[in-house]
Amino acid sequence: MTWVDAEDIGIALFEKFPSVDPLTVRFTDLREKVLQLDGFDDEPSASNEARLEAIQMAWYEERQEAEES
Repeated sequence: MTWVDAEDIGIALFEKFPSVDPLTVRFTDLREKVLQLDGFDDEPSASNEARLEAIQMAWYEERQEAEES
């Protein structure tokens, strides 16, 4: 995965941190969580606010879907 794979990263974050509300995670902490994911292979410096926001929203949507089912 790379920074542009927001949906895949969101799924991975939900699987690793199922009890965390993504909307409470600061972007600095989100960046660190992404860097720690198995299968993530991109330059840390390639992250930016727009990419982190897309990842946060993908994680949030994944969590919402799980709560609805």
